[in-house]
Amino acid sequence: MSYQFNEQFTAASRQFADAAAHINHIALQNVEKIVGVHLSTLSENANATFAFANEAIDVRDLDGLKALWPKGAQVARENVERLVSASQEVMGHTVKTHEAIAELAKAQIEATTADVRAEAEKVARSAAKATKR
Repeated sequence: MSYQFNEQFTAASRQFADAAAHINHIALQNVEKIVGVHLSTLSENANATFAFANEAIDVRDLDGLKALWPKGAQVARENVERLVSASQEVMGHTVKTHEAIAELAKAQIEATTADVRAEAEKVARSAAKATKR
């Protein structure tokens, strides 16, 4: 009897460990995507800002500063737009990751339920046979 219990416990532990490893793999892939999106956005924003700063360094008079002001506003607006776009992309990746994890958890619960149901039916049949004797 204890052998059966140990086997069931070992099988359930193995199944849980496999599911946890798969979930970790999915989560790490999501983190990689998110970091990539943030780094590319940071790179684009930094390049735009440094290009604007190089233009600002060359300004020598008030007229040049007046001409530069709209460019600065444009760079700031584009930087914010890139940040918003990156945030939406990250949110999309995260939602897809959570859906994949939820689907994996659902499959694990269904498999465990089926195993428990089969074991309960097996016990019920053996109990019915024992009462007929």
